[in-house]
Amino acid sequence: MEIKIKSLKFDADAKLIAYVEKKVSKLEKFFDGIETADVTLSLLSEPDNKNVKIQAHIPGDDLVIERSAKSFEEAVTEAADLMKEKIVRAKEKKFDK
Repeated sequence: MEIKIKSLKFDADAKLIAYVEKKVSKLEKFFDGIETADVTLSLLSEPDNKNVKIQAHIPGDDLVIERSAKSFEEAVTEAADLMKEKIVRAKEKKFDK
């Protein structure tokens, strides 16, 4: 699985990029058919201004989760956990046909 990380309105440091890659790479355990994962990190003007959007591209579908939190780490963790559930559901739906 290829992981592409984009940061909007700021420069992500190496620690944050490593954290994102570590969390998102774990998604491959739940479905090895994930082709790519696009992660977009951005700053918003709201109080919980750290926004994370994860797009997982699986054959025949694109799964998207977006989360905001006080820190990027918190938002990435939440988004990755929700994406895991979404991937499992999509995999079950695909193979239960």
